[in-house]
Amino acid sequence: MISEKYGKSLVMIITVCVLFIAGIITYITAKDMFKEVSVKNSKKYKVLIDSGHGGIDPGKVGVNGAYEKDINLSISLFLMDILKDKGCEVIMTRDTDTGLYSESDSNKKAADLKKRVELMNSENPDAIVSIHQNSFTQESSKGAQVFYQSSSAEGKKFADIMQQQLALKLDETNKRVAKPDSDYYILKNSTGVAIIVECGFLSNSEEAQLLVTKEYQEKVAGVVAEGIISYLETTGTQN
Repeated sequence: MISEKYGKSLVMIITVCVLFIAGIITYITAKDMFKEVSVKNSKKYKVLIDSGHGGIDPGKVGVNGAYEKDINLSISLFLMDILKDKGCEVIMTRDTDTGLYSESDSNKKAADLKKRVELMNSENPDAIVSIHQNSFTQESSKGAQVFYQSSSAEGKKFADIMQQQLALKLDETNKRVAKPDSDYYILKNSTGVAIIVECGFLSNSEEAQLLVTKEYQEKVAGVVAEGIISYLETTGTQN
């Protein structure tokens, strides 16, 4: 009888010890996993968003009278919010209807572009995206298109990824391809990986009407954000 009680007590003690040790191991493992995730997520991608034109420079004027500068800014602000929600650090060249020039500047357009590039180069972001709208003499022209510096291999890679996202999730009928360019001031003079996203044609009545709606602007921003993250995840580099 005593032996049976002793045996049961021994089994209970051993069981408690095993559970205690298992609990400690689980705690240590979970702690290490949490630490690993925290370290991994402690670094953020830095993205610079350039909202084209602004202030005295309206950019293109749509067939519906819409100013490119206003559409650029609206899409850029949506893009900023989406990227911040994804954990990115975001730098904006502008977040209001202003240009990066002084009233005393004799050539405000040149001063504006110079200051945008200075900001891009001083911030050293992982990616630069300049938001614009397109226009052409023929109203039939439509579809988002991405431009990159012709001498930049990384720029081409970024642009190709972005163009693919735009066609896949914004307009499957869009057969445009990312296009190299050696003259765009921002692409030519920025030291980081930069692309210009022409979100649509303001000379096309259908796209011009879409581009002035907040719903479509937010949709465009969401697709551009996916393109940015998709590219950054291929680089493996973070600030």
